[in-house]
Amino acid sequence: MKKYKSIKTSLKLNIAAFVVFCAFIMLANKIFGPFALRIFNLSGIYIILALSLNLLNGFTGLFSLGHSGFMAIGAYVSALLTMPPSQKAMNFFLKPIVPFLANVEIPFIPALVAAGSVAALVGFLIGMPVLRLHDDYLAIATLGFSEIIRVVLTNLQSVTNGALGLKGLPKFATTYMIWGLVVLTILFIGALIRSAYGRKFMAIRDNEIAAQSMGIDIAKMKIVSFTISSFIAGVGGALLGHFMNTIDPKMFTFNLTYNILLIVVLGGNGSITGSCIAAVAVTIAMEALRFLDGPLNLLVIQTRGLPGLRMVVFSILLLIVVIYRQQGLMGKKEFSWAALSAIKQQFVRKGGR
Repeated sequence: MKKYKSIKTSLKLNIAAFVVFCAFIMLANKIFGPFALRIFNLSGIYIILALSLNLLNGFTGLFSLGHSGFMAIGAYVSALLTMPPSQKAMNFFLKPIVPFLANVEIPFIPALVAAGSVAALVGFLIGMPVLRLHDDYLAIATLGFSEIIRVVLTNLQSVTNGALGLKGLPKFATTYMIWGLVVLTILFIGALIRSAYGRKFMAIRDNEIAAQSMGIDIAKMKIVSFTISSFIAGVGGALLGHFMNTIDPKMFTFNLTYNILLIVVLGGNGSITGSCIAAVAVTIAMEALRFLDGPLNLLVIQTRGLPGLRMVVFSILLLIVVIYRQQGLMGKKEFSWAALSAIKQQFVRKGGR
């Protein structure tokens, strides 16, 4: 009976929290200025990308560094499917676009699904040979494939417009679209981790030999995790492209993967809650510390401008976390009303003493 009441209370609190969240999104879309709203929406995109990488690194124990490649595939597929023919003609002025893409224009949602599907297909094809590797070798191999994808996109002039990229993408990545997909991604990852597949992923992460002895098909589960992660990364890349309104191969270098990896490590490998909190915190901090890249006048220290200095700060922060708190902010823990109630009771007890 007590357990039933607890579940009923949690359900009510979840519904109330969701209503408050929706109200906040609507309010933010109206009262936030252009800059604040941009940071807010970028945080949502980074949450999706962080969850896609956390599924691999945190829940399955696969150290991948190639996510920027899948983001690039998703961004280009969605862009080519949603751009009006007239806009394509303006972009492809050096070399004409291939005929079968010249007049294609479909709604954003089907394009988003297509972007994720193509990224998932490429992830599946790459995962077949690469996932036989382990640890550092897997990281190096996925990083290499990511660079191969970027080079291919740079040289497919008649499909991707090469190094010039694509400009004037339709502004489909609105506040409601981004945060709606954030909610769907969180719900999907949460349900996946609680499912039989999720338990198998975590068993592989904790002890691959023990998981195999229990009858888990290690190779199959790794490919499933890699493919799902690639799909979500492709969707996140498509959102990023339509949010920026322009894409080019230089956007999808290792630096983008590093930013997402930083969020995952700081939030906690294997924590959905940690990825969400860290994505918002890191996105805000990246903008707040942008002054470090310009001229500094700190009484004793004066510089003419050191581009990239704020990334040095984040790199130092990452080193500190790796050395002194490897579990990150949340470790493998998740937010729950029961845990919040327990913390509240502890404070009440301390206050009563």
